[in-house]
Amino acid sequence: MDYQQLRAAVIAELDDALSRVDPDTLGAALDAIDAAPRIFVMGIGREGLASKAFAMRLTHFGKTVHWGWDDTTPNVSAGDLFILASGPGNIPHLHYIAEMVKRTGATLLVVTAYPDAPTPQLADIVLRVPAHSYGAEDEDVAPSIQPMGTLFEQSLFVFYDLLYGLLIRRAAVDFATLAARHRNFE
Repeated sequence: MDYQQLRAAVIAELDDALSRVDPDTLGAALDAIDAAPRIFVMGIGREGLASKAFAMRLTHFGKTVHWGWDDTTPNVSAGDLFILASGPGNIPHLHYIAEMVKRTGATLLVVTAYPDAPTPQLADIVLRVPAHSYGAEDEDVAPSIQPMGTLFEQSLFVFYDLLYGLLIRRAAVDFATLAARHRNFE
């Protein structure tokens, strides 16, 4: 397989996965993001990198956002929104974190490929990105020729950007306002 064939295959996989997202499930997530006084975002590995990028965009949107792994992250409280990415939905230490978050009374939003897995079952809101994920059964998800959890990780990054696009359009926020909230000491 040459570059052009691989490029076409990967883009087709992304389109397959993202076209399977149920748009009717997005409203609760958008409402929760709008309503939350503080948002906490967490994920691990490449899912974590996509999630951290989303946390950055939520800050540009004007929300108070904390990346869960930062040493300066405060405690989670009732009324907060905690967004957790867990592709397979069965990673033990992320499940433990979800259990701890639930005890606080915060709203738990889990982004996953497998909503019937243990961690999404704890969630108040589940967003399903049905793409092949590392360490999970391949049931009713977009298949992939890419290794490990690559398709879910790529799909997650693009999905978060799509969710962000919906947020800014819904709030009619112009790009200049978003840019003004970008870090200014680079």
